[in-house]
Amino acid sequence: MFSIRQLTLALTLSSLATLAVADTTILNVSYDVMRDFYKDYNPAFKKYYANKDNITIQQSHGGSSKQARSVIDGLEADVVTMNMSTDIDAIVEKGKQINPGWEKKFPNEAAPFSSLQVLIVRKGNPKGIKDWNDLTKPGVAVVVPNPKTSGNGRYTFLAAWGAALKQNGGNEAKARELTSAIFANVPVLDAGGRAATTTFMQRQIGDVLVTFENEAEMIAREFGRGNFEVVYPSISIDADLPVAVVDKVVDKRGTRVPATEYLRYLWSPEGQEIAAQNYLRPRNAAVTAKYAKQFPAVKLFGVDLFGGLPAAQKKFFDDGAIYDQIAAEIAKKK
Repeated sequence: MFSIRQLTLALTLSSLATLAVADTTILNVSYDVMRDFYKDYNPAFKKYYANKDNITIQQSHGGSSKQARSVIDGLEADVVTMNMSTDIDAIVEKGKQINPGWEKKFPNEAAPFSSLQVLIVRKGNPKGIKDWNDLTKPGVAVVVPNPKTSGNGRYTFLAAWGAALKQNGGNEAKARELTSAIFANVPVLDAGGRAATTTFMQRQIGDVLVTFENEAEMIAREFGRGNFEVVYPSISIDADLPVAVVDKVVDKRGTRVPATEYLRYLWSPEGQEIAAQNYLRPRNAAVTAKYAKQFPAVKLFGVDLFGGLPAAQKKFFDDGAIYDQIAAEIAKKK
């Protein structure tokens, strides 16, 4: 039997062990089509971090801009993992929850991987869709998330506009013409990328879904690989997918260390491997080489074509800017 002294010592040691490995919860507010990646990544990070903390990771998903607005309005995210830097900038400028210079706190301008826009078509590609121009044809229904609420939708708009610029010597009128014609063929604008996928795959609306490359793999896993085809356009946009710690929240909750480690681990070999397995284009050269066959070489342009994302946001997506003008023109014609 234990003596009182031995029992006291055992209880003390047990308490110290409990204190040594604490219980922490962090919230990752992310965009729609990253659900599957974080389903794989979170258990791997928890295992890696187990000797430091018993960590619970909660997720929130939706359209990127809608998610950013939720954080600005008070949703206490410890980290945000978005698809556009402008959504994080909005949290910096409007919500004051993230400190300026967030993009310098991690490598690659705080974007651990990238993606691009591809065209998902019905089995056999009955409408013969090969490139952006084909999305303007009469009778072709294009499914795209709303650029006002979704970074996925904004990247689609920019991909089409930029492709037209590249193919027409920088002619802005031609770019507007092509992009307007594509969006005139959009029957419904969902709030986010995963909702657009549901519209296309489950509700069977549309002839082509424009979405991130990694979403094509998620569609294959959920709906089967024989139900659709992936078409890579002749040129697309290089989409960096940035992350940031929400400074105001982590300082309030005392979660800065685990939140920072959670994001930093995205650049680890294991984090990069999980990214590649989920068809996100990794930064790690060795992982990139290992998975090269699943990432076709595509001619890409960056957001610098528009002077950077802040300039693109102002020109195209602010209230009353070009996208709103095009949407109003389309609505008037209907």
